Amino acid sequence: MRISIVQPDTLWEDKTGNFRELEKLIKSLDNTDIVILPEMFNTGFSIDPVRLSEPPKSITFDWLISISEKGNLAVCGSYIVKGKEKFFNRWVFVTPEKKSWHYDKRHLFRISGEQKVFSPGTKRVFIKYRGLRIAPNVCYDLRFPVWSRNRNEYDLLINSANWPWARRDVWVTLLKARSIENQCFTAGSNRTGVDGAGIKYCGDSMIINPRGEIIASAGRKKNCTISTDISLEELSAFRKKFPVLKDADKFIITA
Repeated sequence: MRISIVQPDTLWEDKTGNFRELEKLIKSLDNTDIVILPEMFNTGFSIDPVRLSEPPKSITFDWLISISEKGNLAVCGSYIVKGKEKFFNRWVFVTPEKKSWHYDKRHLFRISGEQKVFSPGTKRVFIKYRGLRIAPNVCYDLRFPVWSRNRNEYDLLINSANWPWARRDVWVTLLKARSIENQCFTAGSNRTGVDGAGIKYCGDSMIINPRGEIIASAGRKKNCTISTDISLEELSAFRKKFPVLKDADKFIITA
């Protein structure tokens, strides 16, 4: 299984411009199975959902489907969606077969006021694609390990983020921790540049193996991609050799 991350310098609240730039980067990829985009990849991290939101299956969803079909790959990332009288920071995963799943960001970033205008998700989501089991997170979710605790439910944890430069070390540390404690691959997709609110982003998109080792990294490069192959056979062998998940504590997550 080959997975790829796109790390853009996202244009502020410019959907058309971001679609154009992201498509260029995705076209540069060869023979990948999954393309991972950052949080709010079509607008940047804006908390203006009244103006920027769209119905669940509208312009951005259609664009994702188009990219997926053209490249014969799955593509995922989050954007602002309007539900029934509510707004969500919604992560969407689509396939070339036009199948789709979505996950609503559970932990809303209080420091930015995100919780004042968005509604939190209530469900953990697991996706199976080409034999790979996937669990999605969005940005701030990364700080809450109980929510992403693996009970043999997934092989790859994806976090689509807009993670600021000021907390770069936290980003790297938490991505590694989630891989180690859940014995999974972890892919963190982040943006670079400065947004319309003046927040600077660190990039550092990366893919980490179950041992907590970085196996692909974009560093702080703007408008770039990274790709790597991950092996489910190697993951299975590692889990059998070092069966940490069998000793994990049991618990129930409530919404």
